[in-house]
Amino acid sequence: MLKILGNQRGRFCDGVSRRDFLRIGALGMGGLALPQLLQAEALSGIKKSHKAVIMIYMAGAPPHQDLFDLKMDAPLEYRGPFKPISTKVPGIQISEHMPQCAKIMDKLVPIRSMYGSPSGDHDSFICYTGRTVANQPPGGWPSMGAVLSKLEGPVNPAIAPFVGLAPRAGHPPYGSPGHPGFIGPAHGAFRPNGPGMQDLTLNEITVDRLNDRKTLLTGFDKFRRDLDSSGMVEGMDAFNQQAFGVLTSSKLVDALNLDKEPAKVRERYGKGDKNNYGDGAPRNLEHFLLARRLVEAGARCVTLNFGRWDFHSSNHSELLTHLPWFDQAIAALVEDLHERGLDKDVAVVAWGEFGRTPLINKDGGRDHWPQVGCALLAGGGMKTGQVIGATDRLGGAIADRGVHFGEVFSTLYHGLGIDANKVTLPDLSGRPQYLVDGWQPLKELVS
Repeated sequence: MLKILGNQRGRFCDGVSRRDFLRIGALGMGGLALPQLLQAEALSGIKKSHKAVIMIYMAGAPPHQDLFDLKMDAPLEYRGPFKPISTKVPGIQISEHMPQCAKIMDKLVPIRSMYGSPSGDHDSFICYTGRTVANQPPGGWPSMGAVLSKLEGPVNPAIAPFVGLAPRAGHPPYGSPGHPGFIGPAHGAFRPNGPGMQDLTLNEITVDRLNDRKTLLTGFDKFRRDLDSSGMVEGMDAFNQQAFGVLTSSKLVDALNLDKEPAKVRERYGKGDKNNYGDGAPRNLEHFLLARRLVEAGARCVTLNFGRWDFHSSNHSELLTHLPWFDQAIAALVEDLHERGLDKDVAVVAWGEFGRTPLINKDGGRDHWPQVGCALLAGGGMKTGQVIGATDRLGGAIADRGVHFGEVFSTLYHGLGIDANKVTLPDLSGRPQYLVDGWQPLKELVS
């Protein structure tokens, strides 16, 4: 017997609950709250061996010169005060404020030569699609999570294939989990945020009674489908299926319940800060643990947004609040995946939309620098324990092996068993679109 909690507080002008979590309460009373909210969220933006990706958007773009590419031969006004430290892999050095990553460098791949964002505008778009916002096809480019939802579908009916842990942010792109684009809202991110965890239960409604409601709803949908030429009813079918899958299983509730983790594991990841940082994302270390639990339960792609790295002033003092927490959480995640035997099946990527200026400005900050940035990869069966790419003496230009966002996406798809240069999906005009713009997997990382 499952339970529904029906108390609702705070609503938008259209009557939809404000709660960021997917409200289920009204469904047990004959309403459609969950599928409606699934649709609204999407429009606004397990087999043990199943493949998955965890994508970490470092909102606002981190300064590559202070993380993985310190320039000790540059003048002080370029290199800043941070010192490099040695890592587990001889010859690879990173920031002194990332000691946990240094200890597991054999499991990581820093990329020091990322490029692909031509405008220098803040947007998570390129981090979730591998493409720029310019010249999009009808409906817009879909994020990787939406692509995997469409191509692969759910591993388990109770776990959405695409889960976004990002809460809303003052600057909307900082809070985006990745948009579904032309694939459609039915494949948008399931967003389990907010205080509504307790609403994932049925209130004195048996599964049989719930199935009666589902049968009735299906009949209405069939009638509406006969009158509908827009495809929206077909999309609602997917939302309803997802809603009923969630209601009739405790798997999602269990995956989101961190109390089921041993205390030592939770301490290893840490807590961080659950509040948004300015107009950016929270520095919530528990999101990294939730991401691991979700992919283990059956999610194919989990996105999470971390912090606000747009340090136009006080760059280095701001990093002292961001870097240690990021270092703790990403190292805990990667080690955890290895210890659980998931490192071959689950890939991790962390990055921002561009890099930061080599020259520190008069306010002690680094400004936007689309010419070159950085990324961190792990897992997914990739060849780790190496650095890819290099910049010049000042860290402002690519000196060796520039890596485009599209190459990383092609690599991630390859690890998932998908040839991104052969598989196509139709845009809203019916034209087939490839998953990447001709980019090949990074030969340094794949066999």
